[in-house]
Amino acid sequence: MSEFSVKDGLSAMDVAGYLRRHPDFLSAFPDIALALQLPREQGKAASLASYQLDVLRDKNRELSRRLHELIEIAHENEALMVRVHTLTLALMRARSLPETATAVVAALAEDFRDPPAYTGAVPGAPLCVRLVLFRADPDLPAAEWLIAEPAGTVAFPAFDEFFKRGEPLCGRLQQDKLDALFGALAGQVQSAVLLPIGVGMLAIGSADANRFHPGMGTVFLKLIGEAISTAVSRFPLG
Repeated sequence: MSEFSVKDGLSAMDVAGYLRRHPDFLSAFPDIALALQLPREQGKAASLASYQLDVLRDKNRELSRRLHELIEIAHENEALMVRVHTLTLALMRARSLPETATAVVAALAEDFRDPPAYTGAVPGAPLCVRLVLFRADPDLPAAEWLIAEPAGTVAFPAFDEFFKRGEPLCGRLQQDKLDALFGALAGQVQSAVLLPIGVGMLAIGSADANRFHPGMGTVFLKLIGEAISTAVSRFPLG
């Protein structure tokens, strides 16, 4: 019996015959082609060696592409972490509820503005931010970006499901939600993110329909929401 025979009775000739009948076998199993040992002294092995080289090149290109994507993601996450840290420091420095509310909107509108890469938006255009607080305070500024509603969630029936879930909501909002949050600017908001902050909610709108989407990560969004919730909760009701 040949030393290349296997336990189930197949011989080397059986394997060779199968490969002749199925010349595309190695294209379906490139790992086997890479593991073959070639008699390099024979010129006829050059075609298989070339095939192995092509497979290795394809794998190298794919690995390089994936590595580039991971590096880009790492850079984006680093930039986001710096922005979240900057926002957190600003909230820690705030000594009153009005200062806290102003710090939230200022940081998000400036540090998280739409970069030029986003099509459909003015390069560097600030995001449209709305801070909703379920409380009244005479010292809070009368600003377009602030909605003070002591009645709480009952004043926002369009957001019932959002408040029940208690999770960030990203994507294109229904018109009733846009109108309730952005008013006259609702027509300019093509995508948005909503964050529950315990004592209210935070809405961030963009003129780019692809800026916020359901498949985006929410880890940093949750960190922002928790930081704002904790900062606002420091100040008791007047």
